[in-house]
Amino acid sequence: MLELDDLLHAAVAELGGTERPGQVRMAHAVAEAVETGEHLLVQAGTGTGKSLAYLVPAIAHAVETGRPVVVATATIALQGQIVDRDLPRLAAALTPLVGRRPTFAIVKGRRNYLCKNKLAGGFPDDEDLLFGADRVDSSLSAREAEARRVREWADETETGDRDDLVPGVSDRVWRAHSVSAEECLGQRCPMVTECFVELARAAARDVDVVVTNHSFMAIDAFEGRQMLPEHDVLVIDEGHELVDRVTSTVTDELWPGAVRGAAKRAGRLLESSERLDDAAETLTTALEAVADGRLTGIPDALALALGQVRDAARSALSEIKPDDAREIDGARQVAMAALDELFDVAARVLEERELDVAWTTDDQWRGRVLHVAPMSVALLLRDKLFTDRTVVLTSATLELGGSFDTVAGTMGLRGEGSPRWQGLDVGSPFDYRQQAIAYVAAHLPPPGRDGLPDAFLDEIELLVRAARGRTLGLFSSMRAARQAAEVMRARFDGDPSGITVLCQGEDQMTTLVRAFAKEPTVCLFGTLTLWQGVDVPGSSCQLVIIDRIPFPRPDDPITSARSQAIAERGGNGFMSVSAPHAALRLAQGAGRLIRRADDRGIVAFLDNRMMTARYAGFLQRSLPPFFPTTDQALVVGALRRLDESAPEPLPVHEPPPRTLSGRSVLPKAAVTTPGAQAAAAAPPADPPPPPTGSRTAVTLGEGWSEQEDEELVDGLDLGLDVPTIADQLEKSVEVVTARIAALGLTVSDDQESFAFE
Repeated sequence: MLELDDLLHAAVAELGGTERPGQVRMAHAVAEAVETGEHLLVQAGTGTGKSLAYLVPAIAHAVETGRPVVVATATIALQGQIVDRDLPRLAAALTPLVGRRPTFAIVKGRRNYLCKNKLAGGFPDDEDLLFGADRVDSSLSAREAEARRVREWADETETGDRDDLVPGVSDRVWRAHSVSAEECLGQRCPMVTECFVELARAAARDVDVVVTNHSFMAIDAFEGRQMLPEHDVLVIDEGHELVDRVTSTVTDELWPGAVRGAAKRAGRLLESSERLDDAAETLTTALEAVADGRLTGIPDALALALGQVRDAARSALSEIKPDDAREIDGARQVAMAALDELFDVAARVLEERELDVAWTTDDQWRGRVLHVAPMSVALLLRDKLFTDRTVVLTSATLELGGSFDTVAGTMGLRGEGSPRWQGLDVGSPFDYRQQAIAYVAAHLPPPGRDGLPDAFLDEIELLVRAARGRTLGLFSSMRAARQAAEVMRARFDGDPSGITVLCQGEDQMTTLVRAFAKEPTVCLFGTLTLWQGVDVPGSSCQLVIIDRIPFPRPDDPITSARSQAIAERGGNGFMSVSAPHAALRLAQGAGRLIRRADDRGIVAFLDNRMMTARYAGFLQRSLPPFFPTTDQALVVGALRRLDESAPEPLPVHEPPPRTLSGRSVLPKAAVTTPGAQAAAAAPPADPPPPPTGSRTAVTLGEGWSEQEDEELVDGLDLGLDVPTIADQLEKSVEVVTARIAALGLTVSDDQESFAFE
């Protein structure tokens, strides 16, 4: 019987840290949950060391039982940290105690691997994918060179893993040498015994810890594809992201271009694609007649168009599908996959399922798009995820309004028939009340809808001047962030304080974050990405400004549907949907301030509703227990004293090149490293572009390359929307949106902003 305390002690010693009460308490709670089978929600504050607290009992369970533990994270950065940093050191530390070296692997989607059958000519020629319609494109020779390099590498690689191809290639070239799960021939493939994916997944079945992401884990659980090995323990890190990630995974879209694309893929196999082409035209006309927003019913014209798409897809499938499934080749499989998707989405919308929400948007590149998503994934998670395994969810923000009930309810853990679970807050090693002040500028007027009022701008200037920089500004929209940045630059122009204001979108995000971390007089303003994941410990960040409560958009289709459904049952839709969303964002944003035991500072809320609204107490209970005040003079004096006594900023590590999947030894954009050399000055305003094939950090530990810029522009030219491009680049929508802004492409304020009650 392995002793958990001995294992934890050895692990902490190997990593050069000290045991923390919260970490020990969490590790024992995880071990108990594994033993009893009762699900566990653990809130572990910054600095707890939660990764170690669940990895140690996970390894102990796997070694003792021979059954693997699956760990799912929301971000590529955390996956990289676990696989590249935590697990190798843990394996070395625990080997003497467990009697063998613990093993681990990362499991990825099929697109991350070369397809040997495609390389051998088993799929349609991808010249259009590689080179586009314009074969005199200036990037032609570069793509041809990349394609040659991929094929040369294919002859020598043992893994076929995109991560192992260094330097990397553009996403367009990679897609030409890989297949999606839907396009894959599976066991019918003539090269299945040599398949890199099958070999990687077979190897993962024999390891102790399998690391993956929320979406891959959800697909495995919901669709029963058995891509992950059988397991009885699942750890979900960044658990506050789970519901949104799962909702995104089971959201479908349909637009006329998708119908035309399927017709093109199937055209060579059909006698005529006219029926599909006609369906695309009918869908175009029907969607143009529908206003943007949620559909409370399917209009007759749209229903007719969807029926036409569904029937045309079904007819085409019947025509191209052979009697013997063994006769399906790559070209036929690709066409069938496209037609299957058309049929499924059209049929789903027409079915008008009770929990589904449908809406339309006007996409800049795809035109009119029809979306359908579940209003709630609670029952889906209960039935598919919280059955036949023990689930441990952890995050720094799971307890909203002082209770786990809100988050648990969104995951199907409340109500009749729900499984047993426990909630545990192991706290934080930080003394928040002594280290930080939560200041509400109660004297300000309520926030408006037409930009930041002058009183808000005056308050920002006063606070930034008192802090002499050192400010992270978290704004509710890019319009507000840009307005604040422009006004502050004008007011501090020529000021002897030397205060400089940077704004999201003006450069790659981690370039901006590193500049902010290096120089105390630098401020960083932005939205979305900055609210969570940015880690700047030390004296460079002593003031966090939040301009207003980040409620979801009232016209957001899923939000409005959830609120309406709760209200119809006699509940309070606002307190059940909008307030928890805002509380989670506020907790994540306020959490940017205190990252170490010696950090000090102020979180300033410019929205007086934090004090006056009926829901203020709920929001306040969701924040770390900072010292509260509305006294402006007290805060200004505290900021000045903090500036006067502030030590030098912590050294900022310049990240090394990263692989194309985003995996990296370094999990964050700004990471402190003992002995690292501080940079002498902030980077120039217009840094030179990276050389072809290189990697530079972009956002929250993810990488970006010149080729990916090319892929981004190509995706826009092809009419893809931002979520689709983000999926193809294996990056978050926030990262891609930031890069679009950095390249000077237009993204509307509505696409980038939060909205409010």
